[in-house]
Order: sequence, then structure tokens, then C-alpha cells
Amino acid sequence: MKNKPLSVISEAVQIIPINDSVLPEPSKEFVNTPYIQDVTERALAYLNVGYPVHFSGPSGTGKTTLAFHIAAQLGRPVSLIHGDDEFGSSDLIGRDSGYRKYKLYDNYIHSVMKTEEHLNTQWEDNRLTTACKNGNTLIYDEFTRSRPEANNALLSVLEEKFLNLPRLRRADKGYLDVHPDFRAIFTSNPEEYAGVHKTQDALMDRLITIHLGHFDRETEMQVAMARSGLELVDAETIIDIVRELRSTGVNNNRPTIRASIAIARILANLGGHARMDDPVFMRICRDVLSTNTAKVTRGGQPLMSEVLEEVIQKVCRLRS
Repeated sequence: MKNKPLSVISEAVQIIPINDSVLPEPSKEFVNTPYIQDVTERALAYLNVGYPVHFSGPSGTGKTTLAFHIAAQLGRPVSLIHGDDEFGSSDLIGRDSGYRKYKLYDNYIHSVMKTEEHLNTQWEDNRLTTACKNGNTLIYDEFTRSRPEANNALLSVLEEKFLNLPRLRRADKGYLDVHPDFRAIFTSNPEEYAGVHKTQDALMDRLITIHLGHFDRETEMQVAMARSGLELVDAETIIDIVRELRSTGVNNNRPTIRASIAIARILANLGGHARMDDPVFMRICRDVLSTNTAKVTRGGQPLMSEVLEEVIQKVCRLRS
């Protein structure tokens, strides 16, 4: 892939009060590098012909941010759902929210009193139904946190392009044709194990999965600079320290781009520099990175301080 010029584009989420949707709009904090552009173009190629896209990757790889970025390219309002273990199908589709009762009194003939009484249930759409009806882009974030049976309603939506609404059959509205502009983007973390359910094969078979890893060095530097306003030389040092620590991590204990952004933003706010002789920088690194390295041990003892000092010395020595 040819290198493309770096630019800074992003989305801030502006709330639209109609239909419980959000609208992604450009801001100045999203970095569009060749890596991001490549993923964006692939996802749009699939979405534009009607296939749902699934971003799968560990925490801190920008799955949700990418989903909003791509949704902004589609130019449609977004219906956002976060996976939840307590979800049922009604949390996606909708439910009866109450009743409406009215009586009609007919006393046209004074000697005759005619009374007619009606009791109707009130249906309230939830976000999947709203997206299917209005042609919104559905972003289902961390969808594997929901139970598989709750997601069964998605099967007909993604394949046959209709939504089954059994509770509305009495009103002859039991099936809803999916709007032709409806699109769906899913995210999940395959490394997560707490509160995550195995997805049914029928749903995964309908998704095109794009596996995401940690950003390349250039992208991480641009993100850190855009989110903090830090100078290039300091951002490079922070990114190299975090990436070096990431290579020593075990299991899920690997510092991500979030750690880099946190260090960069705090350092910029305090006016410090990414150098070993800056006590502010050293203190920030110890505090931010301690969680990520707490399970790196030697002989049963945590090596956070030792590992961090070694990595900082190594990186700063190479850059001096």
C-alpha cells in the first residue's frame, strides 16, 4: 500500500433528540494514517454492498472509534447499543410500555345510553427497530457481552432484511422491512473472558470480521500528539516506552494506546518533558503503567519498577 499523507480527522458525537440517535461529526482528535485509511476503505467496501462488519481485537485497538469514524463516512444517524449480559430480545427490539384506555359514551337518544370501551397496549421501539425503520447505522459495541439468544433477532435482519416483531402481530405489524440504508457495525474483544458469551455460528457467519491489532508506531505517535498537543520528540519517547513494555506483557496485561495518551496528556498539562531527568515524567509513567505491568513477575515478585526503569533507560539512551 502506498503511503498517504497524514491528516487529522475525527468524530465528536452530537446527540440528536429525534429517534434516540447520535450523529458522528468531524473533530480534531482522530488521526487518519495509512493504517486507519486501509481499514476504513475495507470496511466501507463491505458495508456499501450491504454486508455487516465486525471489528475484533483486544482492548485499546480503537474498535469503537473506528466504528464511529466509518459510520460518519456513511452519513447516516447512528443507533448505538452496548452489549449487556442482562439484555433480552426486547432490549433490542422494543416492548409494551403501557396501556391506553378510552370510553365512548353515546347518548344521542336520551332514553338510551350506549357505552364503548377500548384498551390498547402502547408499543415502544428500541434501537434495533429504530435503526431498521429509519435506515440508521447500527453500532453494536462489545456485542458478545449480550447472551446469544438476545441477539437472535439480528439473524433475519442481516440475512433476509426483515425484523420479526411478534408482539405487534395483533396490529398487522408483525414484520418490518429493513430500510435499504440500514448498515451494521459490530465490535468485540476476543481476549476478554469475564462477562463474555460465545456467539452463535449463525450470527458470525453473517458478519465480515476484520481483525485489529495494536496500531503501528506512526499511528500511535500521531494519536498521542493529536490528543495531547505534545511535541513530536516527547511523543516518540512515550510511544517507544509503551511499545517496549507491551512486548514484555503477559496475557491481557499489555499497555495500550490509552496509556500513551494518558501519559502524554498529563505531561503536556504539567509542562514536563519525556526525559529520565524529569521527575514529573518518571512519576507519571510509574502511576499510569503500574497496572499494566503488575503481573509481570520474577520469582513471584512484581517487577514493575525494575522493568519500567530498564525500559525507560533503554529508550532514552537510544534517543540521546
